[in-house]
Amino acid sequence: MTEKLIWFNGELIPADQAKVSVFDHGLLYGDGVFEGIRIYQAKVFKLRTHLKRLYDGAAIIDLPIPYSIDELFEATRRTVVANGLESGYIRLVVTRGVGTLGLNPYLCDQPTVFIIADGIQLYPQEYYEYGLKIITAKTRRNHPQAMHPAVKSMNYLNNIFAKVEAIKAEVLEAIMLNQDDNVAECTGDNLFMVKDGQLITPPLSAGILPGITRSLVLELAAKQSIPAAERDFKIEQLYAADECFLTGSAAEVVPVTVIDSKTIGEGQPGPITQRLYDAYHTLVSNDPPED
Repeated sequence: MTEKLIWFNGELIPADQAKVSVFDHGLLYGDGVFEGIRIYQAKVFKLRTHLKRLYDGAAIIDLPIPYSIDELFEATRRTVVANGLESGYIRLVVTRGVGTLGLNPYLCDQPTVFIIADGIQLYPQEYYEYGLKIITAKTRRNHPQAMHPAVKSMNYLNNIFAKVEAIKAEVLEAIMLNQDDNVAECTGDNLFMVKDGQLITPPLSAGILPGITRSLVLELAAKQSIPAAERDFKIEQLYAADECFLTGSAAEVVPVTVIDSKTIGEGQPGPITQRLYDAYHTLVSNDPPED
């Protein structure tokens, strides 16, 4: 078996040598940003778009990344090749780096940057065929004035609390509402519903992460002349939807057929969900773009 290699602060090293200091503020305080990216046909899907979001999030928290986008683009591709991956998943992480036990981020001399390329555990195929059962979490999405939603932060406790609720309810995902009782997103995925032939998803102002797959699905919908809108809605409106599905780099496009024990639509993946699922897979199966 080929030894797994990690790109760590500028060089490829064996995975068992990739060590983060116990004084790293990423470990101590969740102070850092990350991206999860898919590999299809040995290409890193939407890599440059993911890197742009990484750098935007880092800028919001005043975290300088000591490499250019082009340098991390090539480093990511190099990591995929070094690990011989045709398909899989990338985790690209930038932490604040080693500092003191105090909160002051400016006492950290150098950010830690590493890239992991590995296989991925997908939802079982049955969920794409028959749909997910999910719940609404009691845990609310962080208020956007407390944590900027565009920052894909290493501090994921808000999402983890809601994920624990899902696990205890014996489902795979949970919807998070925001401070206004509007639907925001799930613990690891963006959310769409279909009502009367229109595709609807919460707006960025709802406090959601600007998902790369979310944006791509909106583009695919436009190409197929499926009307779409970004607007706020309540959980009760979601119960009355004709279709519902989730999007994310790992999940891709996965239908939801039951929410809080309430059947959505006909209780099976709907036609618009299927069209967008097919369009997504046609794109990644043929010539997946890295930009």
